[in-house]
Amino acid sequence: MTSTPKPNATPRIQVIDRATALLDTIARYPDPVSLKVLTAETGLHASTAHRILAALIQNGFVERDPAGHYRLGLRLLQLGVRLRGDVDLRAIARPVMETLRDQLGESINLTIREGDEVVYIEKATPNRMIHVQQLIGARAPLHVTAVGKLMLGAGGEDAIRAYAERTNLPAYTRHSLSDVERLRAACLDAIDRGYALDDEEAELDVGCIGVLLYDSTGRVAGGLSISALIERRQLAWIEDLQRAGQSISEQLG
Repeated sequence: MTSTPKPNATPRIQVIDRATALLDTIARYPDPVSLKVLTAETGLHASTAHRILAALIQNGFVERDPAGHYRLGLRLLQLGVRLRGDVDLRAIARPVMETLRDQLGESINLTIREGDEVVYIEKATPNRMIHVQQLIGARAPLHVTAVGKLMLGAGGEDAIRAYAERTNLPAYTRHSLSDVERLRAACLDAIDRGYALDDEEAELDVGCIGVLLYDSTGRVAGGLSISALIERRQLAWIEDLQRAGQSISEQLG
């Protein structure tokens, strides 16, 4: 007889559960761990554990030393550093964003770059009836956002052209920059000015102003932007936004 799963039961994927158990066990030991110890602690058959460990090694999550013992791989460290970096950026930026929001009465966004998109990782929205709302986790192509154009410009002319070739610069509104030469000029000009504008390029009736954030090595860590209805957007906000961005960058090192 086949049992009916409970309506609210969370589906489990056995191989992921087993891989997690192996990683947790390896993490508990200061020194590399033998297969015998791993199978004893996880209850897995040796052939099953060996197969999963081999896949984890191929993906960089586990390493095997000359004695055949297992330790955590560098990829976990890389992912941990990335996560910590995003967490630190959000924690540092949040009070600055809230102050800027209260000062200007508009929505403030924190973004990072992932591939050819910006990802919204934090926001501070005003307590007013009508305001621009960005969802945390939402994505947008680089060429239609203020911060994205700065990120492209920071990579230089070759990076801009390569992006245009990869994406074909799809238009999201009639104002989107779908020509590579216009985009190149806009991105490089934005870098020279230290800020960029989104003039209804991602969404009609919405305008943005963006600046870049830098980490302790001088690399781009993310972007800070103001989003407002286009008729409310003021270029007088640029200096306030630049000061806020500078404050965040200084705290990042």
